[in-house]
Amino acid sequence: MLDSLITSKTRLKLLIKFFVSAANKGYLRGIAEEFNESTNSVRKELNQLADAGYLNRKQENNRIYYQANTRHPLFESLQNLVRKNLGIDRTVEKILEKAGKVESVSLLGDYAKGIDSGTIEIMVAGDEIDRGYLLQLRSKVEAVIGKKVEIYFDNHEEVQQHIILFQKES
Repeated sequence: MLDSLITSKTRLKLLIKFFVSAANKGYLRGIAEEFNESTNSVRKELNQLADAGYLNRKQENNRIYYQANTRHPLFESLQNLVRKNLGIDRTVEKILEKAGKVESVSLLGDYAKGIDSGTIEIMVAGDEIDRGYLLQLRSKVEAVIGKKVEIYFDNHEEVQQHIILFQKES
């Protein structure tokens, strides 16, 4: 979806990395290695996104780190767009819809780091969760979003160690 709108593959990777989770950050050489791209192409896109205000720059030691600017007026819109592109919004919506008393849904693995690896790992926490339903739902969601989905179940205390992206309101 986004790849037809954003023609720069490097820019698309950067948007996914920084906007799937606001906690993600990175520096030029690390990102270039992660994406297996030249530092020049990554530098160009990082500078354009930072100059436009979508990313913040922060120097730590001898490196300049980049992170999503959560105060940018379009931050939420971009984050929602990235999540929709990855299919995360539909996955979480389905889980919360009929899964029982879900307290939280956490994104784990590569997608939590902003890497589009093709496998979405989700941890579901709560009481009286219908695990059978969620495991059946997984194959339907995979067909709709075209990505593999791994679902893990855990208690709420252990989930607190992970980034909680979505929390069901009480």
